[in-house]
Amino acid sequence: MRVFVAGGSGVLGRRLVPQLVARGHEVTASTTGPAKEGLLEDLGADPVVMDGLDALSVKQAVSSARPDVVVHQMTAIAPKPDMKHPDRWFAQTNRLRTEGTDHLLAVAQDAGVEHVVAQSYASWNGIRSGGWVKTEEDPLDPGPASAPMGAKAIRHVEESVGRIDGAVLRYGWLYGPGAMEALVEPLRKGQFPLVGGGAGHTSFVHLDDAASATVLAIEQRTSGVFNIVDDEPAAVREWLPYLARAAGARRPMRVPAWLARLLAGEWAVTMMTEGRAFSNAKAKHELGWELRYPSWREGFAAELS
Repeated sequence: MRVFVAGGSGVLGRRLVPQLVARGHEVTASTTGPAKEGLLEDLGADPVVMDGLDALSVKQAVSSARPDVVVHQMTAIAPKPDMKHPDRWFAQTNRLRTEGTDHLLAVAQDAGVEHVVAQSYASWNGIRSGGWVKTEEDPLDPGPASAPMGAKAIRHVEESVGRIDGAVLRYGWLYGPGAMEALVEPLRKGQFPLVGGGAGHTSFVHLDDAASATVLAIEQRTSGVFNIVDDEPAAVREWLPYLARAAGARRPMRVPAWLARLLAGEWAVTMMTEGRAFSNAKAKHELGWELRYPSWREGFAAELS
């Protein structure tokens, strides 16, 4: 089938495109500038330059591809984290998840696209009550006052895609080729402490596993929300020291919540002390998804060996 991957040159798109091509699909993938067109060609896709925030640009790119399926993977997360000001850190991504989603869905509808698959998020943002591990039936947390737009933008994607019976894939914290350095560099610099008791739970997923789940959602024309996470949700106090050892970094220092709140902001403290993780049971059962890295333990070790 003909598949249009919006955001095909991103870290996940670069793992998704080759899997789609290997399974015989005709892939058109977008990038924001000509510099990465060659990369997409090397991956087996037909490249197209597209500005996801420009309705005309989206219309021209999608219409010319004549896809059967549109996959929304557009993000623009700044490489340097700004935990104290998440609204600034995610500003462009939030626009892509609101305005960009609207442009993409409008064009898809006009072009008669049969199916849409879109990226969402599932790590730390389950409702902060009850158990530590949430299913698709549990609501997402609205987020602390310091990060209202991120939660609002995610809700916009999920509701908009849900209205057209598309599939929403809530990826856990992505790691793997192109994504590891942003995860381990702060650890190696001593800038990723353990906050409070580190009770907050995290869900991870390797980029290759996230891509394989996306391929299944595309091919099966599935609808609804799926948590795309590995088998082992874990408390920060468990996975952070493990990651530090695997990365050859010193054991993370422990910082009291009150001090972390001053240094990194409310959002960071909430995630590391109260954040919720997610179950992948639905995705494994309904999609028949099998993970290459069922646990972040295996994945971290493989990536950092």
